[in-house]
Amino acid sequence: MRAARLIKMVLLLQARPAMTAAELAAELEVSERTITRDAQALSEAGVPVYADRGRTGGYRLIGGYRTRLTGLGRSEAEALFLSGVPGALREMGLADAASAARLKVSAALMPSLRDASQSASQRFHLDAPGWFQDTPAPELLPAVADAVWDDRRVRARYRRQDTEVERELEPYGLVLKAGVWYLCARVPESGAYRVYRIDRFTAVDADEERFVRDEEFDLPGFWDERAAQFARGILRAEVVVRLTEAGVRRLPHATDAVSVREALESAGEPDATGRVTVTLPVENEDVAYTQLLSLGPEVEVVAPAGLRARFADAAARAAELYR
Repeated sequence: MRAARLIKMVLLLQARPAMTAAELAAELEVSERTITRDAQALSEAGVPVYADRGRTGGYRLIGGYRTRLTGLGRSEAEALFLSGVPGALREMGLADAASAARLKVSAALMPSLRDASQSASQRFHLDAPGWFQDTPAPELLPAVADAVWDDRRVRARYRRQDTEVERELEPYGLVLKAGVWYLCARVPESGAYRVYRIDRFTAVDADEERFVRDEEFDLPGFWDERAAQFARGILRAEVVVRLTEAGVRRLPHATDAVSVREALESAGEPDATGRVTVTLPVENEDVAYTQLLSLGPEVEVVAPAGLRARFADAAARAAELYR
């Protein structure tokens, strides 16, 4: 941890003319005494850190000192920030760029730190897809990723139900959600931002001319908002169920988080048998049947009557099977 802190301290001093011990301590979340020791360690390692004494004093780098983190190409530098998601890098066609960037950074570090990338990769790994899924990367993902990096408009054809639609899009960002790639893009005609599944694209042609990005666009915030809208938007029906204590615990594993949260927030007190009655938002009765059937005897469907009848029939057939 200290090595990472020393590197950050050098980069902070490189980016600013001077910083006080208090400012460095706040940035690095350590004490001012630790800053004094770190400055001495850097000086002993050959980094020209100079300390100005006095009330207005501080630390600065002398002689125009710069770290040797140079020579990175644009694609390498961009890929470096994604190096924690190697699978995503491969799918976007950036694995080679990330590898080159890591080698250049490693070569610029002190010898004692050059195993940092290997050390980190053996301790932290992000596996984005969900369990029991083998989702192949969309064939057109690299072309879309190139357009996103370069801010180039694209003319895309994509499948919408049983038809194909052509749209001109300004690709703002990519999102990998549960193994599925999505494009967040602005439609120039309307100025609206929309989300597209990349595996539904059948053709993508990038223009030579770049578009001007809206600097206020926030990709994480936009995605969170749209994801919440989508999750709530598909819940167009409701079922009333009675759950045992075990059923309440297992409900989050049977249906989506939005539905569970709304149901449990409005739940009343347990009845004499210990069951809790909740109103559960669902996509439709067929989906509710499939999801709630996994709870077995821990759930009793109260309404609608048609769904309750289906559960009664399933219970009767199961009882006959095991009699």
